[in-house]
Amino acid sequence: QVQLVESGGGLVQAGGSLTLSCAASGRTLSNYDMGWFRQAPGKEREFVSRISVSGGSTYYADSVKGRFTISRDNAKNTVYLRMNSLKPEDTAVYYCAARISVLSGYNYWGQGTQVTVSS
Repeated sequence: QVQLVESGGGLVQAGGSLTLSCAASGRTLSNYDMGWFRQAPGKEREFVSRISVSGGSTYYADSVKGRFTISRDNAKNTVYLRMNSLKPEDTAVYYCAARISVLSGYNYWGQGTQVTVSS
């Protein structure tokens, strides 16, 4: 079992920045492909970003490309999401997730952290 805990959310003005962290316990994250997702009120959960096991490959939703950066520190068992130039439409609960293989769905999810961007 992998337990994931997100932190770093909060209230920020448009144009500001936040860095989310996802800390894992139970197992080492170095074996897992990691992703960030978000869910805004009244909307479906959507993909934001993902990073490969080695950290060598990263992927982003078009809506955040160029503004968000995903990274991982396997030694610290933590994945990060640096969010710059935040917009009100980035307001959502952000979740990190882990999967053992890119051929499978995300098996483990955190409880989420709220990000609110004011205009």
